[in-house]
Amino acid sequence: MKCVFCGGRVEKKKVTFVYEEDNKYLLVEDVPAEVCTKCGEKTYSPKVTDELLRFAKSKSKPVKTIKVPVFEFAEKV
Repeated sequence: MKCVFCGGRVEKKKVTFVYEEDNKYLLVEDVPAEVCTKCGEKTYSPKVTDELLRFAKSKSKPVKTIKVPVFEFAEKV
């Protein structure tokens, strides 16, 4: 199969899905995806996409919580 964006070859891999909305973050590990070896674009099957939407809408308890340092990129003038 080829990447719909660049035409590169895609491989099946497990990835971490990251989503942010209104300063709320969602990370889902070990998500099956097809990843382009050329540009890195990730695509998900409709079934996986439905599950990711379920995670985003659910109030279930995560399997773990991580602490992430946040930096601000500011250009030096």
